[in-house]
Amino acid sequence: MRYPLKRCMQAASLLLAGFLLAPTASAQTSAEGLSPTLAAIKQSHVVRLGYRESSPPFSFMDPSNRPIGYSLELCEAVVDEIGIEVDDANLRIEYVKVTSDDRIQAVLQNKIDLECGSTTANAERGKQVAFSPLMFVAGTKLMVPKASTISAPKDLQGKTVVVTKGTTNEQALHTIDKKFSLGLNFVVSPDHEQSYQTLVDGKADAFATDDILLYGLIARHKAQDKYKVVGDYLSYDPYGIMFRKGEPQLTAVVERAFRKLGSNRDLIPLYNKWFVARLPTGEKLNVAISPQLEEAFKAMDDSPGGSN
Repeated sequence: MRYPLKRCMQAASLLLAGFLLAPTASAQTSAEGLSPTLAAIKQSHVVRLGYRESSPPFSFMDPSNRPIGYSLELCEAVVDEIGIEVDDANLRIEYVKVTSDDRIQAVLQNKIDLECGSTTANAERGKQVAFSPLMFVAGTKLMVPKASTISAPKDLQGKTVVVTKGTTNEQALHTIDKKFSLGLNFVVSPDHEQSYQTLVDGKADAFATDDILLYGLIARHKAQDKYKVVGDYLSYDPYGIMFRKGEPQLTAVVERAFRKLGSNRDLIPLYNKWFVARLPTGEKLNVAISPQLEEAFKAMDDSPGGSN
C-alpha cells in the first residue's frame, strides 16, 4: 500500500517545519523561567493528554477500555522529555477524551496539554495551535460497500456521503462537491465510529475520511469482506501532535523528544508496532511504512553521523 508521492511528503514536512520555526509571540514565563504550560505541569505534576476513542491505530480503546495507540505512545515520549525540562521524573498522565470537533478548542481552552490523535497539521490550524514534527501522512478516500460501483468523485453524483464533524475530510468533500457540481447530500457524525455505523446502516452511500483510519475501522470490525476503500486521494493530510501556540520552550521540548526518538532509531519500530504487527485489540493492519515517511523519520536523527 503506497502513500503520497515524495513531493507531497516533502511539502508536508516543510509545512510542519514552518509551524515550528515561524515567529511566535513571546509567552510569559513563570518564576522558574518556564513557559505557562510547563509551569502549570510542574505545579500540578500532571500532563493532560487528549485522546480519541475510535481512530485506530493512532488513538483508540483497548479491551480494558484504556486509551492506547501510536499517537499516545509518541505523546508519552514527549511527557518524558517534559519531565526532564521541569525536573520532575514522576509526572502523572491524565487522559482526556476529545472529538474531531472539540479537539482544537480543548487545546485553546487549556483542557489538555497535548492532543494525541489523528490531527492534520495545516496552515489554517497553524494560526491557532502548534504541531509536532511530522508523524504520519494520510489522505481523504472513500469507504463503500463491496458491491458499490463508486470508485471516483464523479460516481458520487446525487449520493449521500457521511463525514465526521470538524475534520479536513469534511472540507475536502465540500470542495469536491462544488468543483464537480455533484449535489451531494451530507450526513455529519460526531466521531468516526458513528460515521462508520451510518454507512453500515445504509444511511449513506460512502464514508469519507483519511484512508488509514478507514483501513483501521475495517480491520477493527473484521469487515474486509463487506467494505472497501476506493478512489484517488481527495486531500493530503500530514499528521502532528497538537499543543498550545506561542510557547517556544514547549515547542523545543516536543521537537527534542522527536529528535531523540530519531537518534535512538525508535520511530520506525514504533511505526511497525502499530501499523504492521497485530494490535492489542486483535486486528492487524499490515500497512508498511512508505519510503517517504521512513526517510522523514531518518532525517530526525540528530546523533553524530545521523542524517542531520
